[in-house]
Amino acid sequence: MALIEISALNKTYNTTAVPVHALQHINLQFEKSEFAAIVGPSGSGKTTLLNMIGGLDTPSSGSIRIDGQDIAALSSGKLVDYRLHHIGFVFQAYNLIPVLTALENVEFIMLLQNINKKERRRRAQELLQAVGLGDRMNARPSQLSGGQQQRVAVARTLASRPNFVLADEPTANLDSASAESLLDMMEELNKKFDMTFIFSTHDVRVMKRARRIITLVDGKVDKDESA
Repeated sequence: MALIEISALNKTYNTTAVPVHALQHINLQFEKSEFAAIVGPSGSGKTTLLNMIGGLDTPSSGSIRIDGQDIAALSSGKLVDYRLHHIGFVFQAYNLIPVLTALENVEFIMLLQNINKKERRRRAQELLQAVGLGDRMNARPSQLSGGQQQRVAVARTLASRPNFVLADEPTANLDSASAESLLDMMEELNKKFDMTFIFSTHDVRVMKRARRIITLVDGKVDKDESA
């Protein structure tokens, strides 16, 4: 069974005079440990598809199954709980809590998962060490560079031990050195822990690293190529 199975997926927005067909009859599967990029011009449906996989938006028709579970069939409460325990998100906006330290930001998602304090602290420290921020654990976001904040955001995502990670333009706000460093870390996590990463990106640096590139054009899959 595929980790993620997308069948006959359609998304239409009727908020304007003319309906917008954001996604049209998408059929895709993602296996465990993939390192895949969804690419295409602006408006092609990349972020919409990522949001659908993450349960942040609902299909107009079709289905998305994660480990056999149709996430669109879940109630809103169960969907929130499912996302919390199974899906990791990395956005181009880091969404760190300004008043918390790097360590506390990473611990926060585990607090929501009701993980005990000792385990939260151990896991957060281990992850910040892994992303190269062992000496910045007590720094607040305002005291960190953009690349360091994005690393904290990745550590926080991994702290929840998700089934897979959805990364929407994660390198968009980073300089070249920070972007390459972040991608090095994600590749290492992918290989070391079989962590599945699915990117939505315009960034050639991400595309060069991806082992599978799915190209969307006008809400449809135009190409699906493996490196």
